[in-house]
Amino acid sequence: MKDKIQLPLFKDFDGYSPKYHFFKNSLLGQVHDSIPWDALVACLPEARTGRGAPSWFGGKGMFALMFLKSYLNISDRQLLERYNTDWSLQYFCGKVLAENQQIKDMTIMTRIRAYLEKHCEWENFQEVLISHWKQDVNNSHVLLMDASCYESFIRYPTDVKLLWESCVWVFEKQLFRVCGEMGIARPRSKYREQKIAQMGYSRKRKNSFKETLRRRKALVYLLGKGMGQLQQILNRFQGAGLGLADYARFAVVKKVHQQQEFLLDNPPSALKDRIVSLHKPYLRPIVRGKENKPVEFGAKAHILQVDGLTFIDKLDFNAFNECTRLKLSVAKHKRFFGPAKQLGADRIYATNKNRSFCTDHKIFTCFPKKGPRKHDKSEKILSSEISRQRATVMEGVFGTHKEHYGLRKIRVKGEKREKLMIFFGIMAANAVKIAKRRAEKESPPEQKAA
Repeated sequence: MKDKIQLPLFKDFDGYSPKYHFFKNSLLGQVHDSIPWDALVACLPEARTGRGAPSWFGGKGMFALMFLKSYLNISDRQLLERYNTDWSLQYFCGKVLAENQQIKDMTIMTRIRAYLEKHCEWENFQEVLISHWKQDVNNSHVLLMDASCYESFIRYPTDVKLLWESCVWVFEKQLFRVCGEMGIARPRSKYREQKIAQMGYSRKRKNSFKETLRRRKALVYLLGKGMGQLQQILNRFQGAGLGLADYARFAVVKKVHQQQEFLLDNPPSALKDRIVSLHKPYLRPIVRGKENKPVEFGAKAHILQVDGLTFIDKLDFNAFNECTRLKLSVAKHKRFFGPAKQLGADRIYATNKNRSFCTDHKIFTCFPKKGPRKHDKSEKILSSEISRQRATVMEGVFGTHKEHYGLRKIRVKGEKREKLMIFFGIMAANAVKIAKRRAEKESPPEQKAA
């Protein structure tokens, strides 16, 4: 019998103490004041109940922990361990632990992400935050845009690795286990011989193309035979104790076998929706064309920036051409900030359609000039300044997100959960920027001069 979860004795803080005064004047307290908690909580269902919902922590507490995880750039366990000993984090969440009490349930963050992905969409949260922060935007007529890939935490995928992982799952984790539970003999296969061959292949520092092709063909044959044997036993014993998650994984393995069999005779470019990870089947290879990293595996994001604040236009695990998003991005900007007068983007956006659209709407861009007429001196200065802002501020934001807000390698599993982590990482960076901007405005003139 499992032990019951011991809930901590929370108490809502509504009084004054010297610690609370220090918290309100710290950067973390200023970040807390820059977030519209009530509007975010209003996006959640009124009855926060159901399987796994940490309703006793409160709606604000759930959002606050998600912001803190990105702000501190630490793991779930480290966050909860620090929460138990750091009164500033307790003030940030609005829930102060009673004396001699601590959070012992280390699955809270997992359950919070599961609850948010089930009941909410990150687009609704972003609209709330944009509506609250747009009062702090000065140069709202300037729109910058670019795309980046927020990578997922997986080892670099190859066809041989993917096929062998599928074989291990079919034979060791399912077929052999089911045969033992049902008391029947294991069907004959070459799994032991292929396991030895796989170990020899993995130990080699370099393998030739012929060796790799031979290994792929052998694993495709082995996987097909193992899937057929497992399916026969499942049909014979009516499921044989497999759960829903196992059946979902079995469907992914079948698709992997089908795709790898197709790739033996066809080029990779002819295959759509290629699976590169058995544990994260929603990932797709994103060809970025970078010198040191031509292909990335994660979510591709089209990012908009207005006066230093960053927002998501589109977030998808399938590759898309960002230049087709220019018209929609301008429309989104007009909806929240008014019409855009200046636009900064790299050369991939400078298509004839986008140029005509910007000319019709009187939007000045940093695109290279076409035709005999060149920029005059003032236009040249403005164009170079927009290009500089895009190349420094816009490109620098991606590095800031990945280095300081936990978006270098996203470790959570699940398509919606990864998108939530990306969203909260970007919004945490915005909240810090808003907090610093407001603190600079409120500081006395002599302090600014110093």
